[in-house]
Amino acid sequence: MSHNTRGLRRPIVAALTLMMAATAACSSGDADPSAGASGGTGETRVVSTPEGDVEVPSDPERVVVLNYALVGYLYELDVPVTATIPEDASQASGEFSEMWGDHPAEDGTEFLPWSADGFDLEAILATDPDLIVAGGWGFPGFQAEEAYEDLSAIAPTVLVDRSYADWRDQAEFLAVDVFDDRGGFDEMVSTYEDRVAEVAGSIEVPPQPTSFISVTADGAPYVLFEGTGLPLMFDELGFRTNDLVAQYDLAPYQPGGDMAELSTEQLGQMVDSETLFIMGFNADTTSVSELTDTPAWRNLPAFVNGNAYDLPYWALRHDYNEALALLDMVQEEFGR
Repeated sequence: MSHNTRGLRRPIVAALTLMMAATAACSSGDADPSAGASGGTGETRVVSTPEGDVEVPSDPERVVVLNYALVGYLYELDVPVTATIPEDASQASGEFSEMWGDHPAEDGTEFLPWSADGFDLEAILATDPDLIVAGGWGFPGFQAEEAYEDLSAIAPTVLVDRSYADWRDQAEFLAVDVFDDRGGFDEMVSTYEDRVAEVAGSIEVPPQPTSFISVTADGAPYVLFEGTGLPLMFDELGFRTNDLVAQYDLAPYQPGGDMAELSTEQLGQMVDSETLFIMGFNADTTSVSELTDTPAWRNLPAFVNGNAYDLPYWALRHDYNEALALLDMVQEEFGR
């Protein structure tokens, strides 16, 4: 990724922002001066973020979300999503998750151009947002940190902390801190915890410990850090995540990341887990049956003993709705 575009883009963003403000002023007519760009009521609130305190509209009407993995929370909270980015920077256009139901159509949500070089600032500005939600896990979170000043020149921008351990941390920040909806958050947590208890009491856990590995399109394996989203969820169900990262002092693939890349040699030497869950990265790039044809994989204890299982790629950094879907899958696979 290029890291030298910030200074070049900022004058463009500033100029376009001034042009848009001037246009809005000329066309405002007899509009209510109390209903400014900060939302329908004109009222604001202060939110503490990794980049400091940010003043945001209390009732935003045009929210742009610069991480596909965060969009589901806003739909769940009935916050209008004007635009977001595709799930993968290599995608020419995006597809809405089936778990979002009719929300994208009801909100008129559009996809914005996005690439490995960063966000399209002019496209974001053209959506006329009154709030930008960015950050979170994965590459979009890193890009948002790099582009934060540029994004803030367009609209108030809140970054979801990349260090949050699981979906509940993200949901609490968005629901409670950003959108002042404690009830919405509590309802999500209550529904989830009830379902966890139900599933945990109905399954037979396979041999332990367990590891979770994401495999990219080119076959590179990444082991998930214990104590993060997906391992934490399975720990609640009675699984025990193997502490491979702690044992071998593995480093994240990028600062603040939640996975460590393994070489083929490391895969055979380190991954002694009795149970494995395998998933793709940003797409269903592989499967247990495909990996069984590869010596580096088929000789792992979990493969030898028949305790290697597939998970959908989105399990890696799941949100609330995906967490519920995963619980259904676990119950179906391991139910007594």
